[in-house]
Amino acid sequence: MRRRLVAAAALGAVALAGAAAWVWWVPGYRPSLREGEAYAIDVSAHQGRIDWRAVARDGIGIAWIKATEGGDFTDDRFVANWEAAGDAGVRRGAYHFFTLCRPGEEQARHFLRTVNEDGEVPHAVDLELAGNCAARPSREDVARELAAFLGEVEEASHRPTVLYLGDDWRERYGLPTGDRPLWLRRVLRRPSGGWYAWQVQGRARVDGVEGPVDLDVVRVG
Repeated sequence: MRRRLVAAAALGAVALAGAAAWVWWVPGYRPSLREGEAYAIDVSAHQGRIDWRAVARDGIGIAWIKATEGGDFTDDRFVANWEAAGDAGVRRGAYHFFTLCRPGEEQARHFLRTVNEDGEVPHAVDLELAGNCAARPSREDVARELAAFLGEVEEASHRPTVLYLGDDWRERYGLPTGDRPLWLRRVLRRPSGGWYAWQVQGRARVDGVEGPVDLDVVRVG
């Protein structure tokens, strides 16, 4: 019995240490940058008011800023974030959350009406099932609507759109065709392969942002 109690206490201590590491160590963790890489964050109205000059001083060189979702939703903080980030010298890209319940062409037009200038890095489209509508169209239908969205956006921006790929999207719909830059999420572990952006974690601590924020590494060349 005593051995069992000691073992249970040891396991409890390990679990407590792991929880403490997650709470205290993980938010401050930043992977070492390799040649041609930069730190980035991706933000939306959920972060509230951001002090972008403090963000820039904290070593963040790039930001993807949520602009739109679906065919008619515009992020409340997009314009303020876009202007203030630019003024602070942070390189910007806008991103759109792609819904499965609206035509791709309609979503592209809403995005382009909202984002009336190119950023310093390519714009991105967020492809996830989490937070999406309840519809689950066929692969063929989704491929057609996504192609319509990308075609309109890329014709206007004259460069490829970055694809943020959630694991849930990839499992159901696969990898979109085309040689476009990929933005992959892999918590704390560097992905292999030819990614353009790596979402390191979602609980990062960055000066100028109140509360946790997504931290990314971008291969800017």
